[in-house]
Amino acid sequence: MRVVVSESASELIKARGGSLYVWLKRAQCCGSATTLATASEPPAQKTFRQVDSGGPFELYLPAGLTRLPDELQLDVGRRGRRVDAYWDGSAWVV
Repeated sequence: MRVVVSESASELIKARGGSLYVWLKRAQCCGSATTLATASEPPAQKTFRQVDSGGPFELYLPAGLTRLPDELQLDVGRRGRRVDAYWDGSAWVV
């Protein structure tokens, strides 16, 4: 898996402690839509494993995730308050 990180995302991750947790989030409506969620602290009830980010921060993905994207893109959201993650260039995981 190749990790592509914008400079602004890298700076935000560093400012929030240097760790990023990324997990799959299934929609409660809209069928079986799955997106990615991120946080600087692990959410409760989830287990993670560290993967190589290729950058100056620690990246964690769900421990049970069997299929990784070819490319994980990380960028800062529109309001600059969170890191958005994209699976192979898409906001949806297929």
